[in-house]
Amino acid sequence: MAVQVLICDDQEAFRSAACEVVKAALGFEVVGEVETGEESVMAADRLHPDLVLMDVHLPGIDGLEASRRIRAANPRIVVLLLSTYDREDFSARIAGSGAIAFISKATFGPDVLMDAWARDRSNRLTASDQ
Repeated sequence: MAVQVLICDDQEAFRSAACEVVKAALGFEVVGEVETGEESVMAADRLHPDLVLMDVHLPGIDGLEASRRIRAANPRIVVLLLSTYDREDFSARIAGSGAIAFISKATFGPDVLMDAWARDRSNRLTASDQ
């Protein structure tokens, strides 16, 4: 079964690019696209994706807070933060968001997506063994 992905970004051009990345990643499929943090929380509750690709800077609640809310409601959902900004700009808040990783939009591609997903799966298996 394919990894179901929800994309949250306020820029339509990046949502389109992210859709293409997901389509190019073997075993992944887009199940929804939204523009705001609030919409991402509602869509995650409705669609139950496996993975949310979350922009950090969004209108309304930002991606860090939206990630925290999604993970609090459903810890099974994995969130991957994406941004054009440097990690250092908000690194203190990333850990509290519950996201598995922060990736620059400039480096985001199918291999990066698949690697982040595989690392999370591996970490979850290792944690369950302990």
